[in-house]
Amino acid sequence: MSEYLRADPTLNMGSPIPRLPQVMVAPNGAKRSRLDHPALPVGLEEIVSTALACQEAGAGGLHAHVRDDQGAHVLDVGLYGELLAELHHRAPDLVVQVTTEAVGRYTPQQQRALVQTLRPSFVSIALREMVVGETEHRLRSFYHWAQDAGIGVQHILYAPEEMMQLADYIKTGVIPAQDLEVLFVLGRYTAGQQSNTADLKPFLKLKPQCFEQADWTLCAFGQEETACLVEAVRRGGKARIGFENNLLNRDGSVAVDNAARVRELVAELQRQWLLDPEK
Repeated sequence: MSEYLRADPTLNMGSPIPRLPQVMVAPNGAKRSRLDHPALPVGLEEIVSTALACQEAGAGGLHAHVRDDQGAHVLDVGLYGELLAELHHRAPDLVVQVTTEAVGRYTPQQQRALVQTLRPSFVSIALREMVVGETEHRLRSFYHWAQDAGIGVQHILYAPEEMMQLADYIKTGVIPAQDLEVLFVLGRYTAGQQSNTADLKPFLKLKPQCFEQADWTLCAFGQEETACLVEAVRRGGKARIGFENNLLNRDGSVAVDNAARVRELVAELQRQWLLDPEK
């Protein structure tokens, strides 16, 4: 663990933060269990094995959640450290992004403590979960610390209105404008959580006035996941796929595992000449 974590975050000060890959896999999330699908990874070795299979299928990165002994989502520095160290050893080219997802259990202070203690290379943070009840001073201190430490922060946005909120924080200097990465979530709060490619339009309409140069990734719920992600890549974005959001193939059948979902997406991107080998 210690050899993976940065001993001195100032070593990366002034250096550009690496970008996330074109295709990432989110294999488990915070809420699903094996009752939802027997191949959903829960333990650390299962997560590692799934990550390796998905990398072989074409994913360049892993969006990682860890679980406790009861299978519950936790923000645990020790478990994350073990996962990062194991993947660094077995898949050094795989980008690993940890999450600070609160699931109604963790406060903004606890989310920040995870990042400040673990110091991962990449982290995803839901804007709405981090800013609630927090002062601009505390937020500015954290986000600028992460930027100076070389930690790639991806801002999760569940609705177009949150793009405007993020833009305001950037304008006032609370959140750095450099190396900006955002994740648009389609269908999280729609009936049945079924995403549609049309759901992407409001996000893209606002993007030029909010943060034109930001790298953006899409995740989507339900059977249209593949179609939504292909459309995102066609429009200049990136894709995050996996059992966290969807268990179905585009034909409506239940996917065998996460690697199958990655293979379907990669095959379609290749068919349409949208897969960038450099990403």
